[in-house]
Amino acid sequence: MAQIDTNKLKQAEAATSLAKDAITQAIEQSAANTVLAAEALKQAANEIAQAQTMISQVQSQLQTQSSSSGGGADFQI
Repeated sequence: MAQIDTNKLKQAEAATSLAKDAITQAIEQSAANTVLAAEALKQAANEIAQAQTMISQVQSQLQTQSSSSGGGADFQI
């Protein structure tokens, strides 16, 4: 059975939480300070990219484990 790297998923979850906070900050700053809003959006994009990378790594690991163990779905009737 394939194992999931929960540490990577927790890191991805933390990154998305930081991204959400940065987006909220961008919304709040959008009228008052567009420079700060732009910086917050840049930070959010970076956090989202990190989360995507971690999720992709977990997916790749699962696919590798699944293919090396035979996939577990080869049934014959």
